[in-house]
Amino acid sequence: MRNRLRVLGFDILAPLATIAALLMIGLILGWPRWWVAVCAMLCLLIVQAMIVNAVLFRRDSVTMGTDDDAPGLRLAVVGIATAALVAAALFGYTRWTLPDRDFTRDTTETVRIAAEVAEATATFSPSDPASAIDRATARMVPERAEAFKAQFGPAAADLAKRKVTAQAQTISAGLEALSPAAASVAVILRGTQTEPGQQPSVAVLSLRVAMDKRDGTWRVVDVTPVNSR
Repeated sequence: MRNRLRVLGFDILAPLATIAALLMIGLILGWPRWWVAVCAMLCLLIVQAMIVNAVLFRRDSVTMGTDDDAPGLRLAVVGIATAALVAAALFGYTRWTLPDRDFTRDTTETVRIAAEVAEATATFSPSDPASAIDRATARMVPERAEAFKAQFGPAAADLAKRKVTAQAQTISAGLEALSPAAASVAVILRGTQTEPGQQPSVAVLSLRVAMDKRDGTWRVVDVTPVNSR
């Protein structure tokens, strides 16, 4: 029974586990030509070693796994199999798990920033006209921030003169497109505008927020109405 377990573990499972790990690494890498050559060579060597092991078993009734005079060889086989499995796990983690986590993190961050900027562009207080503009431009690229201030500065002055108050609340925000360096988010807002002597007006606004990733930080490059042409 003891010898059967050693044959199963050292002579069969360990080589097969090594081959499986090599094939898994190839799958993760997308089978580049260099790995096809390396994997084929290593798998051929492993298969040859298993054949030699089987021949020795038929001739001498002893295998690498049951040979009490070769503990170092068994240790080497187990070490190689373990190293191959660990390498496959690390490759899978770096190629599959990390990109998924990066995508989830970037999705959450871009949607949050887009909603924040969209609300700021549709919010105004006559007591502090510059606060909403400053909140919006703090998330923008420098060139877009200057253009935004120049564009909304006169409008803000007019709203302050008429004592108009505007508030915006995000109804929904969703990612339209995402790449490692760019993103587009659609934001739907409920905007309420109040002017002294008039009934408050409520409108639904749809904005598209375009963003770039610069120095590891997402920045807004443009804010446009969704139905703009």
